[in-house]
Formats: sequence, C-alpha cells, structure tokens
Amino acid sequence: MEAVEASVEQLVRMPNMGALREIGNPALKGLRLWSVKDFDELLIFYVVAGDTVRVIRILHGKRDIDRILKKESVHDEKLH
Repeated sequence: MEAVEASVEQLVRMPNMGALREIGNPALKGLRLWSVKDFDELLIFYVVAGDTVRVIRILHGKRDIDRILKKESVHDEKLH
C-alpha cells in the first residue's frame, strides 16, 4: 500500500509522465498508465483533468486490461 501511495503522490506532482493508453472507451479519453514503484507488474490507470488526477484502476499487468477498462466509467469522486 505504501508503494501505491508513493506512486500516486509522484503522479500528483508530475501527472503527465505516465504513458498514454488508448483502449477505445470514450469515458477514459486521455487514459494514462504508470507502474507502482518497486512493483512493475502493478499498473496505475489514471486520467488527468485540470489539476485533478483521477485513479481509475490499479491492475496487475497479466490481467485482461483492455476488457476490464472498456467497461469502466469515470466517477465524480476527486482523489487529488
């Protein structure tokens, strides 16, 4: 959990450093991904809107990521 929190804090400081990931879900336009520090197989999927970083999912890289994220919708909760 500490590694996840540290990685998210890094994204809050520099939100555009994650790689863009296009998955064909219009609700996730501008989706980016970044790996959790020291856990390269754990990926943080997030979107940036203004000064807000919204974490959509944290998934293991071996999961069917496209299938999972194609069904995802963006919620209105602000995380940072």
